[in-house]
Amino acid sequence: MPRKSILSVNAGSSSVKITFYTYTQTPSVIATAQVSGITAPPAKLKYSVGEKEKKEELKEKVSSGQDAFKLLLDRCINDPDLKDVASPDDLAYICHRVVHGGDFEGAVVINEETYHQLEELEDLAPLHNFSALEIVRLCKKELPNVQSITFFDSSFHKTLPPYVTTYPIDQETAKRNKLRKYGFHGISYSFILRSVAEYLKKPVEKTSLIALHIGSGASICAIKDGRSVDTSMGLTPLAGLPGATRSGDIDPSLVFHYTSEAGKLSPASTKEMHISTAEEILNKKSGWKVLTGTTDFSQIAVENPPSEQHKLAFDILVDRIVGYIGNYFVKLDGQVDGLVFAGGIGEKSALLRKAIVEKTRCLGFAVDSEKNEKGPGEDETVVDITASSKSDERRVFICQTDEQFEMAFNCIQTQGLGKK
Repeated sequence: MPRKSILSVNAGSSSVKITFYTYTQTPSVIATAQVSGITAPPAKLKYSVGEKEKKEELKEKVSSGQDAFKLLLDRCINDPDLKDVASPDDLAYICHRVVHGGDFEGAVVINEETYHQLEELEDLAPLHNFSALEIVRLCKKELPNVQSITFFDSSFHKTLPPYVTTYPIDQETAKRNKLRKYGFHGISYSFILRSVAEYLKKPVEKTSLIALHIGSGASICAIKDGRSVDTSMGLTPLAGLPGATRSGDIDPSLVFHYTSEAGKLSPASTKEMHISTAEEILNKKSGWKVLTGTTDFSQIAVENPPSEQHKLAFDILVDRIVGYIGNYFVKLDGQVDGLVFAGGIGEKSALLRKAIVEKTRCLGFAVDSEKNEKGPGEDETVVDITASSKSDERRVFICQTDEQFEMAFNCIQTQGLGKK
């Protein structure tokens, strides 16, 4: 009997989400499950099969991404409602989202050689790759008969020109240590580009967008004729826009004025993850959480903010985003098919979208208030919220991005049914 499902795995620092898809030309969801709160116990489990949804607070100790993945796989395989995922033998592929791909320009099938190359990348991005590679290691050991494929957030940006990727530092040192702009959120941008191009009935290679992936981690990308030409994140996801706990762009010397311990290993550092105090401060102890006390942006993006700090955090994010939109509009020579909002906050916060579009009205962007407030329906991938259909008005979209699907879709196109 042929294998009939693909498993997409998306591991974060405090959560692991998995989705089972049908092994078909256009994959469809069989089931989705998530463990959250790994770093803030008690951990919580949520999973859905069709119309059924289950939630529970976990009694089991879940202290790592590996623990969470094992638990999720066990629950899904032993659920009588999941007849299409009866055992690991039903899996055709496991797709892993890995943030930093270094010089890899596309998805990588895991074998001994590529596995060791990925291990070397952990030094380049310990904060961002560790959780995902923990699960890759586990699959390699316990599911050796199922092919694992890693998809990198950085691969979409392989088209960035040298004058964008190059930092003006000693180039011998830069090349030796692989110090350059890579860019991230690429799996999401790939989905956004393909989905908006389809909505516009245009070929991907003739579609130009300014796309925003705004969540706890936020970035923006300039896409010209289907190719990434600039993006806000850099060597790591820290650069660019501020996030829930990330500072975004700062004066590079700021952290050394902040603490004399900046270059030393942080208390969170382990033999697997060598994290400096500077990395921990700028990635984990910054952003709108330190300004407001919350990582929940829905408490910040309100008409009457509860404090001046909440208003400040909102205004900072709007200001930084607007600056990048202006920059990228010029880089695209004004030839923009649309401004696209995606990511958890980009898709849900009508107030943020309204504030950003109002500040970019000089570029021709405007939204319909009612459409903006309504947002996308559950089954709408792309929704047009442009104010009108005037020929001189630039279009604004919301795209409900889906990194899980994008991995499964690309896996089938390159490895499975769609392989040319």
